[in-house]
Amino acid sequence: MGGKCIWITGLPGSGKTTLARLVGAELERRGEPVSYFDGDIVRASLSAGLGFGRKDRDENVMRVANAAARLVAEGQVVIVSLVSPYREARRRARRVVSAAGPFIEVHADSPLATCVARDPKGLYARALAGLVTGVTGIDDPYEPPLSCEVVVCTDGPSEQQSADVVLARIG
Repeated sequence: MGGKCIWITGLPGSGKTTLARLVGAELERRGEPVSYFDGDIVRASLSAGLGFGRKDRDENVMRVANAAARLVAEGQVVIVSLVSPYREARRRARRVVSAAGPFIEVHADSPLATCVARDPKGLYARALAGLVTGVTGIDDPYEPPLSCEVVVCTDGPSEQQSADVVLARIG
C-alpha cells in the first residue's frame, strides 16, 4: 500500500462526491488509509474566504493539492472530489501531488442537462433564475480533461458500476 491521489473532477451535480464515497469505502474495506477532500467541505474550512472567480478557484485547487500531497507522502490514499473547472489548475495540481505519489485524474462525465436535472443543492436553479453568477457550466466554463486516467459516464451506469470502473483502473 502506498499513497496516491484520486482526483475526481466534473460539473456540479455530476456525481463526484458519490463516486468518492463509494471508491473510498471499498479502499477502506481493503484496509487502505483514505482521506477525503470534498469541494463543499473544503470551501467551508481549508478555503474559507475564497470566492468563485478564476483566481480564487485556482487557489482553492492549489490548497487542496498541497494538502493532498502531504498526505500522499505519508502513505494515504487521498480522494479529492472537486469541480476544479480549469485544465491548467488541474495540471498544476497533478505536478504538485505527483512529486509525492501517483495522481489519478477521474472525470465524472455527465451532460449539463443531467446535472441541471439532478441539481442536488439548487445551484443551477438559482443560476438559471439569475440569482447567482459564476456557476460552472452555466456562466463559467468547465474545461473537461483532454487526457485523464479514467473517464466515468455518470449519467447512465449505476453509481456502483461507475465506482467499479475507477476501482478497476486503480487496482
